[in-house]
Amino acid sequence: MLRINGRRIGREQPTYVIAEGGINHNGNLDTALALMRAAKDAGADAFKLQKRSPEHCVPRAEWDRVRSTPWGDMRYIDYRQRIEFNEEQYSQLASAAAIFGIDFFVSVWDQPSLEFALKMDMPAIKVPSAKNNDWELLDKSVQSGRPVIVSTGMSSMDDVKDIVRACEANGRPQLALLHCNSSYPASVDELDLRVIDTWLHTAALMDYTIGYSGHEVGLAPTLGAVALGAQIVERHITLDRSMWGTDQASSVEPGGFAHMVKDIRLLERALGERTKRLHESERVARAKLRGA
Repeated sequence: MLRINGRRIGREQPTYVIAEGGINHNGNLDTALALMRAAKDAGADAFKLQKRSPEHCVPRAEWDRVRSTPWGDMRYIDYRQRIEFNEEQYSQLASAAAIFGIDFFVSVWDQPSLEFALKMDMPAIKVPSAKNNDWELLDKSVQSGRPVIVSTGMSSMDDVKDIVRACEANGRPQLALLHCNSSYPASVDELDLRVIDTWLHTAALMDYTIGYSGHEVGLAPTLGAVALGAQIVERHITLDRSMWGTDQASSVEPGGFAHMVKDIRLLERALGERTKRLHESERVARAKLRGA
């Protein structure tokens, strides 16, 4: 079973809710801190960002492509570097997370970013869908001894089994697999939430933590994922969906995020026991309506 900062995450445990800040901060530290605060206030268990070393993970052919940004037209590689935080800024974010009482870690897009996350002593490593076929990155992540959470967007079932085999190359990892559709936003007709139940009963996967990373508009599918057995849920959070940025439209504003977490906790209570039983609260109605 997965453990993050000593907390057990898996079957029969409360759903672990990750608020994905991603790059919705647009390189502004104050915005990132506001997102973290909003995540904590909404009841999220963790707040996460994306960590890239642009010179390593951006294809060289894309470097000089011009992109329109709030800071004017610039090369794509310059834009990617513009929205990355440095070590001092990450230290401030880590300190804020400790004060807020929320787990804080990142998705790593390349080896230097993984090394950075380990240097910052982050409690878990997230591997994004775009990098779930980077076998060396997966191997190094598992070798770190940290819990490793892998999103499985853009993958077939055979691909997912390959991911598990790669993670198991050095023994039994602390591993979570998040079912995911990597469209932004994802169509509700392509979410295939029943995959979660399938994985919970698939021999090669059932011993690992199974979750859901959603990029759809709306909250109902995330609640459906929990009802089907997702033990981790991840949704993007934004201060305002009208803000500039590629992920804003598929993100959830603070009020909606709080509503989602509240409904997840209510749903967990409603799921209750696995065995049908007669509750004490029903005995009065039973006596009145059945006479016994």
